[in-house]
Amino acid sequence: MDTTPETHVRIAQTIAGEINASAKQVSAAVALLDEGATVPFVARYRKEATGGLDDTQLRTLNERLDYLREMEKRRAAILESIRSQDKLSDDLARAIAKAETKAQLEDIYLPYKPKRRTKAMIARENGLEPLLEAILADRNADPEALAAGYLSEAVPGSKDALNGARDILTERLTENADLLGRLRGYMQSEAVLTAKLVEGQEQAGAKFSDYFDHSEAWKNVPSHRALAMLRGSNEGVLTLDIAPPGEEGVTRAEEMVAAVLDVRGSAPGDKWLRKVAGWCWRVKLSLSMMLELMGDLRGRAQDEAIQVFARNLKDLLFAAPAGARPTLGLDPGIRTGVKAAVVDATGKVVATETLYPFQPKNDLRGAQVSILKLIAEHGVELIAIGNGTASRETERMVAEVIKNLPAKVTTPTKVVVSEAGASVYSASELAAREFPDLDVSLRGAVSIARRLQDPLAELVKIEPRSIGVGQYQHDVDQHKLSKSLEAVIEDVVNAVGVDLNMASAPLLAHVSGLGPGLAEAIVAHRDINGAFATRKELLKVARLGPKAFEQCAGFLRIQSGKEPLDASAVHPESYDVARKIVAACGRDIRQIMGDDSALKGVRAEEFVAGDVGLPTVRDIFAELEKPGRDPRPSFVTASFTDGVEQITDLKPGMVLEGTVTNVAAFGAFVDVGVHQDGLVHVSQLADKFVKDPHEVVKTGQVVKVTVVEVDVPRKRIGLTMKKDGGASAREERNARGPAKSDSKGGPRGRGAQAPRGKMSAAPKGSKPGNDTGALGAALMDAFKKK
Repeated sequence: MDTTPETHVRIAQTIAGEINASAKQVSAAVALLDEGATVPFVARYRKEATGGLDDTQLRTLNERLDYLREMEKRRAAILESIRSQDKLSDDLARAIAKAETKAQLEDIYLPYKPKRRTKAMIARENGLEPLLEAILADRNADPEALAAGYLSEAVPGSKDALNGARDILTERLTENADLLGRLRGYMQSEAVLTAKLVEGQEQAGAKFSDYFDHSEAWKNVPSHRALAMLRGSNEGVLTLDIAPPGEEGVTRAEEMVAAVLDVRGSAPGDKWLRKVAGWCWRVKLSLSMMLELMGDLRGRAQDEAIQVFARNLKDLLFAAPAGARPTLGLDPGIRTGVKAAVVDATGKVVATETLYPFQPKNDLRGAQVSILKLIAEHGVELIAIGNGTASRETERMVAEVIKNLPAKVTTPTKVVVSEAGASVYSASELAAREFPDLDVSLRGAVSIARRLQDPLAELVKIEPRSIGVGQYQHDVDQHKLSKSLEAVIEDVVNAVGVDLNMASAPLLAHVSGLGPGLAEAIVAHRDINGAFATRKELLKVARLGPKAFEQCAGFLRIQSGKEPLDASAVHPESYDVARKIVAACGRDIRQIMGDDSALKGVRAEEFVAGDVGLPTVRDIFAELEKPGRDPRPSFVTASFTDGVEQITDLKPGMVLEGTVTNVAAFGAFVDVGVHQDGLVHVSQLADKFVKDPHEVVKTGQVVKVTVVEVDVPRKRIGLTMKKDGGASAREERNARGPAKSDSKGGPRGRGAQAPRGKMSAAPKGSKPGNDTGALGAALMDAFKKK
């Protein structure tokens, strides 16, 4: 974008203040991004240029850069428009230059904005502007008497004349930038949002019952409540209004309008002007302010919801991988059966089967024998069980199999895995290309198995909005949401690093500088020519040029390749520096890499030279000590309590282990294994005050909770993480009476999706353990036949 040096400086200074950096740092980052560099690349490999701006600062910079450039483009267009009208004064130009937001710019431009023929224009054409000036000039004169002198064929009576004068004055007031700014500030500070039930919608809108008669300060409305009310309004259940607080608030707004007209006394002219000021507020300004604040509320709520979604997605993608181990994936089902798929340590599908342990076939023993055979034949070390319908019955069945395994067989670890998005992936074009000969229903089991091995590698194949870690994701700006989630995926993928010879095209597509086209080209080249021996061989890939290589090389890893540094995050452009560091140690590079003590006698400052600054040298030191280190945590899993499988099994006071599935502004949802997530309200997350739930918990984290209350009809579970086991929460609940949902009528459970389907019980007589001796004998027999 072509902008003046002054504009560049203004943008840099504005962003610098917002991200706590200097204008010089911002300018350097902007230059790199404009040249085509990605945020992960700039954050990791251009620290000297940007003064060490991190990926969070750079993401904010990138977003604000787009907004401010659009604003500068609008500023230039407004200046040109007013200049073409020969109305651009020095004072007006200065006011336009000082405007800090798009709203301020538009306020200034209103009087000069080309518009269709208005009532004020017609009044001016009828010669009524002098009447208004006369009223403003002589407050003691009677406006009715003054109006009598301006009658004509087009203005037959005094009332018509005064109405015309009112229209001219109203237009002036509604285009007064200073007044609009003060009213906006007043409304933002004092306005009240009110929700009311639309008559006759009680039953249809029962889920919005908390808002049938609701009001709260506009500035304090949290995103989840705002989006719930907006959804209720869109569905025709609620009417929403934003207005000053009570009659006193309305009077204050009218006085602010009247103050612009310098209305002070009770002279006839002042009375007329005060009346016009009140009319202007009620008929014009109150509506425009309400619409503006409603738009701001929607935007603010959407931004917060997108931020929550992005943070939850980041936590989920950063979840600990169970590792490259043979894994059995089970996608539970009742009538359609339990889909089973075994993948080897590399994620390759080696076996699939459909089991029917539940109704209508009730072949429990046959299903258990099949699972045992799969474990024995393929050396299964992990069993991933989807957390949907029949999850606990399937888990119980697997536990019985594991209990009866022979001593010589390594006991696999069973883990309940979120299956959110698995069905979406199964039916996708990508899954069809990956598994053309595999039934759609079995692809879900493969996805469940792989997401336990490496959540990041598998989840990138799924549309982020289908993963289920957001709130009201269908109610927010979809373009903005997609852009934010794509940025999260890019940051996580590049922070973790990607195995060049193992990664799928969807995973490679998120690597800095690549994208879907180059990712497919890399996989095609790998399929034809075999594994890459060095990073440099990437330059042989069709359409992958030096610029793309520069951006992607440092994030791609080659294990056991010709060049040891290719297994690290050291960028090829810094290999010479890395070799100098190794030479200073007097040892072979392969001996040094991974040895924490090897570099203790070497100072990083000794290798600073030219474009290679101290931050880069320190990063090289860190990589030589721990090459290709994975920033993700160690693998742990929650253990669900035996006998607690449905919401009716829960009792207040129970202490359970669970997994955080979603973190919202009002608390965290936790899966405790009963097919309905429980809520740990923000006030129950810790023994201290918690402002932001993300400070305490993250999506995917294993936590210990105590059941506080269970509302079976509404499928709501109240949990606490406080040390007192919820005693204080129960006291609070008893004091205030029946609890209300903090999400105020919005969807509950997994990521604000519809609750999971009702769990079907296993058929009578088919529970694992009914015939333990016979089952054990059958399992042993299966091993003998192997």
